[in-house]
Amino acid sequence: MFAGVDEAGKGAVLGPLVVAAVGCNRDTDFDTIPVRDSKTLTPAARTDLFGRITSSMIYTVLVIGPGEIDLKRHSMTMNQLMARSHADVIRELRPEIAYVDACDVIAPRYGHAVSSHLDFPCQVIAKHHADATIPVVSAAGIVAKVVRDRLIGELAEEYGEIGSGYPSDGTTIGFLKNYIAGHGRPPPIARSSWETTRQILCRAEQAELSFFSNDE
Repeated sequence: MFAGVDEAGKGAVLGPLVVAAVGCNRDTDFDTIPVRDSKTLTPAARTDLFGRITSSMIYTVLVIGPGEIDLKRHSMTMNQLMARSHADVIRELRPEIAYVDACDVIAPRYGHAVSSHLDFPCQVIAKHHADATIPVVSAAGIVAKVVRDRLIGELAEEYGEIGSGYPSDGTTIGFLKNYIAGHGRPPPIARSSWETTRQILCRAEQAELSFFSNDE
């Protein structure tokens, strides 16, 4: 068996990181499942492909919440966290070969990093843009993206509109600014170790100090 690994939410400031692995036995398994980079698909297309992938192939999903990410970043870089997480889902499937979307500028180095966390024989092949060029990785990306989108939807039901969770999303940043302004701290669904969160918190604290200074 060979497997593909990808993630969704690595760069998000709100919500979880989701890592997925999909395993299959033949390249022809994707002849009838037209997977491609999840970012190029509509939500409806992703949902349809998600159902077809998960009903016919072995897969596993790892969800890492914001608090766990913040805690782990005290002792490791984000790339190290990703390598461990990719190894975790590979270990669940135990394939002979695993294709991973490289999270390092030097792809072979990332592959070696993932391999170092495995306790069984597995050839790890890391490639940049593997989610767009290797179908089994595309499949893993679709699974990760759909699972994360559903989790973001659940968070929106609890907190209100939070956008996609990424720093480039104005709705996400607006939510984060308003929450910090109203509570004096980031929400539990935010990654407090992210520079985006730190900057918004710092500006809010400066604004509060300025208010009291002017009041005097």
